[in-house]
Amino acid sequence: MVLIRQLLPVLALVLAVVMAPAHAGPEEDLRQYVDDNTQKLVNKLNAERGLYETDPEAFYRSMDDALRDFVDFRRIAARVMGRYARQTTSAQRDEFVEKFKRSLFDSYAQALVESQDFQIIVQEAVINEQDSGRASVQMEVISATGNRYPVTYSMYLNKDGRWLMENVIVEGVNIGLAFRDRFSQEMEQNRGQVQAVIDGWGDAVKSLDLDQEVNNT
Repeated sequence: MVLIRQLLPVLALVLAVVMAPAHAGPEEDLRQYVDDNTQKLVNKLNAERGLYETDPEAFYRSMDDALRDFVDFRRIAARVMGRYARQTTSAQRDEFVEKFKRSLFDSYAQALVESQDFQIIVQEAVINEQDSGRASVQMEVISATGNRYPVTYSMYLNKDGRWLMENVIVEGVNIGLAFRDRFSQEMEQNRGQVQAVIDGWGDAVKSLDLDQEVNNT
């Protein structure tokens, strides 16, 4: 009996260690980080559905604030421009970043705010084994009718140690590549006049039928 009493503190310590939840780890931390930001955006969209029609500029600023620390628009815009970025001035690159962001909000905000209830489930994050500064996050968008659409966020770790989104893949369609192809087409049609492409980028995005590309996969 004395021996059992002496062993009880040790047994209790062992039991506590076994039953204590293990640290989630970097992949679960990333999944939770993406989920938190995604649900925050969904809640903001639901709360501000009417703002897009009544005050689009306020809606734009609200979305920009919500996404600024989660999406690296400058990095994405540079990749969309591709090799043509070398032909631009710093001012033109800054202008295109703003045009690019605005075109995304104008093109897809209406569909989002007018859509019925939808749900986004962030399933898992996988950090690249060869490069710990790269990761993909798998999720599923579930429509009000029950349709399920697989979505993948491509993430990277910036110099400040923050994970940022740098691309999106929707049902197998690489959205970043689709935009880059469009930019290249616009450059050809405008005979290499990059400012003309920047000026007309909003119309170029509207003519890019991503839904059709998704359906073709």
